[in-house]
Amino acid sequence: MGYRRHYNKKGRANRLTRLSRELPRMLERMDTNGSLQLVRLWRAWDDLMGDMADMARPLGHRGKKLILAAEDPIVVQEASYLAPLILETVNNYFGEEVFDKVLFELLNGRVPLGRQRAAARPVQPLKYKKPSALGALNDKLDPDSAIGRCYRAYQKIFEEE
Repeated sequence: MGYRRHYNKKGRANRLTRLSRELPRMLERMDTNGSLQLVRLWRAWDDLMGDMADMARPLGHRGKKLILAAEDPIVVQEASYLAPLILETVNNYFGEEVFDKVLFELLNGRVPLGRQRAAARPVQPLKYKKPSALGALNDKLDPDSAIGRCYRAYQKIFEEE
């Protein structure tokens, strides 16, 4: 929990306000190019588009062009017929005309906006295959030498299994 202090200035009282209440207003003033609104759009994409949301995911924008991605060329073709509907829905979300064109691209392994990256797969420990002649060198190696100690440590890997 943080607070922001307002110092005595003309017409202001010396008071503290909650940072959680002040921060959104400050970020709105700093956002001059509308990026914060676009982030809200990416996060609300599933609610706005409904069943269409999985067909075309947002990748970004270039100027007044909204860039959407699909995983399959056939889906790109089908989604291109829905471009006017998508434009209308997105511009209604903003309350003004932000985009005037929709471009569709293939996803090709890129991560769409508003979706979290897939969690990394847990790394499976390697399974070592025990050599058939393991231990044959015990008589030939000095147990106090570096090579002998390494060989014994190598043998312990397979003893624990």
